[in-house]
Amino acid sequence: MKEQRLTGTALIAETVKRLPERPGVYRYYDARGELLYVGKARNLKKRVASYARGQGHSTRIAMMIRQVSRIEFTTTATEAEALLLEANLIKKLKPRFNILLRDDKSFPYILIARDHAAPRLMKHRGARRIPGNYYGPFASAGAVNRAIAAMQKAFLLRTCSDSVYANRSRPCLLHQIRRCAAPCTGEVSMQEYAELVKQAEAFLSGGSKRVQAELTRQMQQAAERLDFETAAILRDRIAALTHITQGQGVNPRGFESADVFAIARDGGQSCIQAFFFRNWQNWGNRAYFPRSEMAREESDILAAFLAQFYDAHPIPPLILLSHDIAERALLEEALSSRAGHKVRVHVPQRGEKRQFVQLALDNAQETLAQRLATTRAQQQLLKRLAETLNLPHPPERIEIYDNSHLHGDNPVSAMVVAGPEGFMKAHYRTFNIRDAAGAKGDDYAMMREVMRRRFARLVRDEDAADDSFPRRPDLVLIDGGAGQLRAATEVATELELEDIAFMGIAKGPERNAGNETLYFPDGRTLRLSPRDPVLYYLQRLRDEAHRFAIGAQRKRRAKATRASSLDDVPGIGPARKRALLAAFGSVRGIARAEVVELAAVEGISERLAQAIYDHFH
Repeated sequence: MKEQRLTGTALIAETVKRLPERPGVYRYYDARGELLYVGKARNLKKRVASYARGQGHSTRIAMMIRQVSRIEFTTTATEAEALLLEANLIKKLKPRFNILLRDDKSFPYILIARDHAAPRLMKHRGARRIPGNYYGPFASAGAVNRAIAAMQKAFLLRTCSDSVYANRSRPCLLHQIRRCAAPCTGEVSMQEYAELVKQAEAFLSGGSKRVQAELTRQMQQAAERLDFETAAILRDRIAALTHITQGQGVNPRGFESADVFAIARDGGQSCIQAFFFRNWQNWGNRAYFPRSEMAREESDILAAFLAQFYDAHPIPPLILLSHDIAERALLEEALSSRAGHKVRVHVPQRGEKRQFVQLALDNAQETLAQRLATTRAQQQLLKRLAETLNLPHPPERIEIYDNSHLHGDNPVSAMVVAGPEGFMKAHYRTFNIRDAAGAKGDDYAMMREVMRRRFARLVRDEDAADDSFPRRPDLVLIDGGAGQLRAATEVATELELEDIAFMGIAKGPERNAGNETLYFPDGRTLRLSPRDPVLYYLQRLRDEAHRFAIGAQRKRRAKATRASSLDDVPGIGPARKRALLAAFGSVRGIARAEVVELAAVEGISERLAQAIYDHFH
């Protein structure tokens, strides 16, 4: 007789006997091996034992406990270490019953790179491998781009790559419009350029008033000696600095650097608004929508969010919160240990700090209200879509496909995904058509190849579907008419995809929006009213796929164009190609180079340099 394995409270009660009375992290798994929950404890034995009680739990917790089929644990030296390990495991493994931080992209920074005689002003995201000074974090790439554009006017620092800098023979357009001092061609001495860099770093470090005062003094001196051209340049730089400081909105006076977090909850959803202040300046804000399967208090969600957030982001000395959290002292200890400096987590009740928290709270409430309104409208739209297309239920996942090529060259197909919360950009995918010879310019063959690649593995092994191809869609929308739809449904029939609805959408003979025809696998067609919201929605889906496909095809074509000119030269492999492009900046720069200049590149002999020169001439 097969031995019956313990599950649920019986398994937990049995496991508790073997658990140590030490800090650590415990993990619950179900019968399929799926991770259900990760938790931390000051005392593993006591904490896990609390789950063995058959009463006193919420419905969600009780449902989770019933599914527990395996328990693992890891001991740590301190409870603070357990908190950090818990946050790391939740971010990495994404258990179903934990609060999960979504949209956890790294923050962009402004970098003044110091790996060149003329330091470069640039945007940076990711690991800090480039020597230089980093300033931020900024809330978004757009905020960094706007700041860099304004700083170009104020400090005239170069933004070009080192290879472009090395191959300039005359100033570029940025110098002509007073956005760069042009150190590349000697329009400014290296000493003068170093002073511009020094001013930019002082400004980014919080010395904006000091920099403006110095520029004002220089402008007055230039005017006194009747050097009105220099005075006008300094005047424009001062105006640009004023624009930057005004554009930063509210700046703090009572603290230098801090992060401010406020949480709002409504309709089963949460929004955490984060404001970032560095060097007395406001570097913007960002909204987060953590996922919580279980009903939680705002303080619980905020505490779980902070532990995961600072697993990968820089930690300031001060963190201001809208709601107090249960283990604030423990979080301070853990963050201080990770940051290498003292970190204070504070819930202000009055004064300037409270005003900033209230500002974040107001933003969180407004953002959540907008999201809920959008979500409700989206749900209504999906409901109408299901009614129009006779779907059994509103689709949770819609995949839209479009092909793109230029006279059959560099064919690409794109997959765009949408759902109840809008476009799911993390799930977008592109397919470089492999059977280019057989499918060149043949939209039907391209569609068959893409459908087979998308769904064959899913059908073969549903459990093998990972983040590269998540769960199957409810509706597949093909940008095309009856022919493209037929090609897709042939593969669907072959793979027995009976539970997925397919549909094609094509513009009319005049190619005008509003005249679209919907095609169904059974041969039916449907024309919706030009003012029908469902038609607007389908147009948006189709246009997004078209935009994404064209962008992917252009990138592939540009890459092929760059590569092909050098690939035709015998003896030029990937390493030498990289060396040449690094030295001359582009294929055009290589084509203009003389034999002596080509031979000066590492790995290029005189004979090979002559062959490259002959190829382009």
